Amino acid sequence: MTETAAGGDWQAWQESWDRQQEWYMPDREERFRVMLDMVEAVVGSEPRVLDLACGTGSITDRLLQRFPKATSTGVDLDPALLAIARGTFHGDDRVTFVTADLKDPAWTERLPHTSYDAVLTATALHWLHSEPLTVLYGQIGRLVRDGGVFMNADHMIDAGTPRINAAERAHRHAAMDRARAAGAVDWAEWWALAAEDPVLAGPAAERFAIYGEHADGDMPSARWHARTLREAGFAEARAVWASPSDSLVLAVK
Repeated sequence: MTETAAGGDWQAWQESWDRQQEWYMPDREERFRVMLDMVEAVVGSEPRVLDLACGTGSITDRLLQRFPKATSTGVDLDPALLAIARGTFHGDDRVTFVTADLKDPAWTERLPHTSYDAVLTATALHWLHSEPLTVLYGQIGRLVRDGGVFMNADHMIDAGTPRINAAERAHRHAAMDRARAAGAVDWAEWWALAAEDPVLAGPAAERFAIYGEHADGDMPSARWHARTLREAGFAEARAVWASPSDSLVLAVK
């Protein structure tokens, strides 16, 4: 992978990111499919989308493949993942990327639009504790137009089911161990490879200076997310997809 991805081979980096993420989430494409199903169901096939904490642009990629007339604004703070995203979508006037910190109260002022049909995010907001996430949901509530949607697919843990949680975690990690033995690359290894790439080494170092090694946020239940989104001004909110460990919560303005 390092030979094919070196020197800014952005598609190779996108594919390697997908493989690394799928090691943790074998059902990753299924959650994207359901997310886009619900975008189409609620706001149609030509949406203006905010890809929140966009990373390499995974949601934007699936969005434009399925809805060629859609547009996307990707927002993130990670210099390395944004480098891959910008390289991948270079020259595509349907896509804009913005560097912003979601903990900055003024981050929405950096966006090119004041409202969106859909705000979408996946496997990202667990980096935030519940208090700043509540603040963020309030900001998102003001960005989504009336009749628009917000969706968050992420780790959402129900603390009221500890035995189920323990069994699920053991089963999932056993499968990950088998995939790892067969050659799957994990998070740490992927970033080590990025640090060796002449184009990504600098952005990767900046990334770790910003974030550190691991997320230290919370993983509240899907019910918490739905309740907090309703309190943020959404008319309806509930889970529309779930695996044993993750959920996709949809909120309609």
